[in-house]
Amino acid sequence: MALLLNQPSKLLCFRRKPVLVRSSPLLSNNGLSSSLLQTPPCTIIDAVPCGADLGKLVISNANAVRYTYLEKKVPLELVDNPMLTIGSSHGWIATLSQDDGILRLQDDLNPVASDIEPKRIPLPPLVTLPHCQTQIVTNVSMSSSSPEDENCVVAVKFLGPQISFCRPAQRNSEWINVRIANPCFYSSRVMFSEKHGLFRIPGSGGHIIASWDLHTDKHKNPKFQRLRFRNLPKMTKTKRELMDSCYKSEHLVESRTTGETFLVKWYRKAVWRGMSKLSTKALMVFRLDDEGNAVYTKDIGDLCIFLSKSEPFCVSLSSLPGMFFPNNVEYMDADEAGYFNLAISSIVGDLTLMGTGVYIPPQNIDN
Repeated sequence: MALLLNQPSKLLCFRRKPVLVRSSPLLSNNGLSSSLLQTPPCTIIDAVPCGADLGKLVISNANAVRYTYLEKKVPLELVDNPMLTIGSSHGWIATLSQDDGILRLQDDLNPVASDIEPKRIPLPPLVTLPHCQTQIVTNVSMSSSSPEDENCVVAVKFLGPQISFCRPAQRNSEWINVRIANPCFYSSRVMFSEKHGLFRIPGSGGHIIASWDLHTDKHKNPKFQRLRFRNLPKMTKTKRELMDSCYKSEHLVESRTTGETFLVKWYRKAVWRGMSKLSTKALMVFRLDDEGNAVYTKDIGDLCIFLSKSEPFCVSLSSLPGMFFPNNVEYMDADEAGYFNLAISSIVGDLTLMGTGVYIPPQNIDN
């Protein structure tokens, strides 16, 4: 849990195997229910040096109080320098080399992936469109759990007008590069909607969503959906002025358990702690429907939303024994980590970040 990131270092001595949990029932292709063994969500805390620029991975599982010390060995630079990780999706971290400019997808920090044969998949050389840049990445999203899947599409959103797509597993893979005309999407984050089969981006303020269907011939032209905000809460003048003064970001996230889509508005304000840092002041969650209604809610049931440099994801606590708080948003960024209780609008956080700043979603384990 993000609240417990600042545990004493002596807790690293507790050597434990990853906690495994049963996922909620899923429907297989033949219509029969099946159950997968999964790890709980976790965050990467540290790596204890063990020679040859490697370290043994230390993680914090979302349903455990103590850190989990793994035998898995990872490159120390991935943990010691969080700036190397520019994003993450489905447990694959994305790195952008300053030497050759190649973007790579790596499973090094996935707790269940092999450290004997780590997978590091180079993507095609980036192509920068006119009046765009490809050095600063907003985030990365994937349409399936592995870039080795033949039909997996990787989306990379750059700060500014450009978004690029590719299929890494296909022979002679190339980027499909799109320049977004509307500046409200320049700092937005992309996500893949399994429900709709689309890559989607919320515009600044959350009033509009752009989406791309890469299975059509007009994939470069996004479709737009306008949102109508409903059930907005009444706020005091002080609260409204505080939120108006904050840096705001919008995040789309889906629940695979319930099929619901949520829009999360994240409000952060610059504070001085020896240096300027962003501190969370509020979060607002809206439940979206297919008609474009965005209904403010303080109740998402037993769900917990995870926000970080990773593609946002949502888990049901009923499928994860030991999870601490339902109806919460756990967040982690370059400057802080904490959680937000939706029911009472309370924040518990710390302007100290340990680790890489990414959450790893539940990973399937072979039975």
